[in-house]
Amino acid sequence: MDKRLDEPGVTAEAVAPGGSAPPPLTAGDGRGGTGLTTAEVAERVAAGRVNDVPVRSSRSIGEIVRSNLFTRINAIIGVLFVIILVVGPIQDALFGGVILANTLIGIIQEVRAKRTLDQLAIVGESRPRVWRDGNRVALRPSEIVIDDLIDLGQGDKIVVDGTVTAADNLEVDESLLTGEADPVLKQPGDAVMSGSFVVAGAGSFTATRVGRQAYAAQLAEEARRFTLVNSELRNGIDRILKFVTYAIIPAGISLIITQLMVNDDDLPEAIRRMVGGLVPMVPEGLVLLTSLAFAVGVVRLGRKQCLVQELPAIEGLARVDTVCLDKTGTLTEASMDVSEVLPLVENVPVEDVLGALGAADERPNTSLQAIIDAYPAPQGWTRHAVAPFSSARRWSGAEFAEPSGARSAWLLGAPDTMLPAGHSVLAAADSYGARGLRVLLLARASRPLDALLEDPSAVPDAVEPCGLVVLQQRIRPEAPATLRYFADQGVSAKVISGDNAVSVGAVAAGLSLPGADSPVDARFLPEDPKALADEVEKHTIFGRVGPQQKRDMVGALQSRGHTVAMTGDGVNDVLALKDADIGVGMGSGSPATRAVAQIVLLDNNFASLPSVVAEGRRVIGNIERVANLFLTKTMYSVLMAVVVVLTQVPYPFLPRHITLIGSLTIGIPAFFLALAPNKERARPNFVGRVLRFAVPAGALAAAATSVSYFIARSVYDDNLDAETSAATLALFLTALWALAIIARPYTWWRILLVLTMGLGFVVVLVVPYLQEFFQLQLVGTAAPGAAVASAVVAGLALEAVWALGRRRQTAD
Repeated sequence: MDKRLDEPGVTAEAVAPGGSAPPPLTAGDGRGGTGLTTAEVAERVAAGRVNDVPVRSSRSIGEIVRSNLFTRINAIIGVLFVIILVVGPIQDALFGGVILANTLIGIIQEVRAKRTLDQLAIVGESRPRVWRDGNRVALRPSEIVIDDLIDLGQGDKIVVDGTVTAADNLEVDESLLTGEADPVLKQPGDAVMSGSFVVAGAGSFTATRVGRQAYAAQLAEEARRFTLVNSELRNGIDRILKFVTYAIIPAGISLIITQLMVNDDDLPEAIRRMVGGLVPMVPEGLVLLTSLAFAVGVVRLGRKQCLVQELPAIEGLARVDTVCLDKTGTLTEASMDVSEVLPLVENVPVEDVLGALGAADERPNTSLQAIIDAYPAPQGWTRHAVAPFSSARRWSGAEFAEPSGARSAWLLGAPDTMLPAGHSVLAAADSYGARGLRVLLLARASRPLDALLEDPSAVPDAVEPCGLVVLQQRIRPEAPATLRYFADQGVSAKVISGDNAVSVGAVAAGLSLPGADSPVDARFLPEDPKALADEVEKHTIFGRVGPQQKRDMVGALQSRGHTVAMTGDGVNDVLALKDADIGVGMGSGSPATRAVAQIVLLDNNFASLPSVVAEGRRVIGNIERVANLFLTKTMYSVLMAVVVVLTQVPYPFLPRHITLIGSLTIGIPAFFLALAPNKERARPNFVGRVLRFAVPAGALAAAATSVSYFIARSVYDDNLDAETSAATLALFLTALWALAIIARPYTWWRILLVLTMGLGFVVVLVVPYLQEFFQLQLVGTAAPGAAVASAVVAGLALEAVWALGRRRQTAD
């Protein structure tokens, strides 16, 4: 027990509801709890002893520029660009301008995303309460200096390392640092580390290490750093690029040797043909458009007050098949109202006791705050000890000297944890719970409070029920529609709450959730992981779930192959949020909850979740579309290089031809497709699906181009320009057909996009200046006709490949 609560004069009247005037603190640094003075703070700031850990929500502008500009792909393209600038002409260097434009677009979009993230992070960050000049003020973590005296309460995240100076049953969860789930009781003089959080009690600590000096802060900075790579989508693209690299190297080397041999009388032409073969092998826009799609997603969600603390969470939530929902603060409003107080014994001033309990707690939870709003602090009640609420005990309490002089101890908490099974009062409590109401038991304790804290299991034998407090919870208006959305999308919802199971079931029934008629009391769930997984899969509604149980239940679902999202706002949700595939916190939730969640709904609007799911599906579906296009280009380029090497002929394309075809059939349309609306459900095996289309599509494009090229070589007498024009026509038509397939299902703008790209190529063929610029001119009808026929055959075969893939997808 905290002995400072025995000080004379510390009465309930002295503590305003909400804890605005806490009892005096005893600081271990000799400042008597007043904190640093303004002059002392200025001195430490000048010395650089400030918590200057940079904002972790995004990369710096310098990092963004470097990551977009200095890439392996840009290095390859850059070398080829310089080579073409040396041998000319300038139109063969157009591919360099495309890469530069794409890079600038990527930088601009990611900077926009950075600004959105930084602004939202400031709104959503925790605000520790720090003592300055004898007053308690809320500061940003970056404003804390060494030796600051910082208050702690339930749910607070510890943002710097320090030493405890005062403790009132202060329990700290260090699981995010040590992996140990059991809370640690802290006493004055004990160390606390940044990254941990308070689960019960209150106190204060003095900052001893701030900024980068705190090792835990360094770990947190590294763990929460803005990233674009840790996702299934990005990992799949990395695998694809690795495959492409293996294919490019031998094909490129062979092509270089061949072109130098067959064009020995024209070295610049050989170099141009060689570059024309190497450039399209590189899927230069794939990584860029993936980053761009993520960045645009951040901006879109930011407009809806949704902070994405880790970008892959956009993708991750789209893959979720199970959502675990905490009831209070998620399905229901965080605030409550006292609906009724039912006295159970005579001659007990229930309302006075409730008022005294509310005034005694400096950090009331939502239930106690409702009592504070309904019952003001009574006169003449002197507080001697306090037991803050703990989600593990499920009760709080205090000892008082009553106006009569008698000393009494009172507990307020869950009836079914404070009373033995079968007690008559439990039936009355369940009758209220069945109507979706929350019920608290007010009980007089026959033992001292510190004895019950040491042995919570003794509570059922040491209390006398004196009253039931009935609280009304308001269902969030957006909850029904959001749950219907998840049901329509095949995402199962499970309610995991610390409240009474009957009450949780009643709320779930009001939301028409399946399984609401058979809620499960989690205290009777098996501990065996396999048996637990069976129960969690079988049922939907769970009550009386402890913090560690929430974590175990998330793990049980994951063990059965489910991708799990967890929503919550309280400190008891932190462990489950951390272990879930996607953690979603509420903006009004505890700082610890917001710190570990990948997604924070700053306006507490549960209806934002469908927007996140839709954004994730847009990213995944659209990147798969553009990956099909880019990998098709890579495949046909590699195969064309193989054909040219084996037949010892000049490569059919110059860089300008590849730039024209790539821009009209991949680059420009991919930009629009990557950012378009897309509601397709996320599916696993991204790499397999892309390769199943890109490999045959690339092979068909290479076959059509090769056939038309060799027919043109037989028709024309050593007219390489005419041969190139015929091959270009065949490749463009095949690639345009592939684009038309990838653009499905058709909308007006997608049809317009495909037609515009086709029209652009026609303009090049009919405008004399463009004919000369791109060195394209169709001669006669035989070779162009063969090119069109080859493209049509390849297109029809591609339709068969697409149909087979869709049939296989439906079967899966």
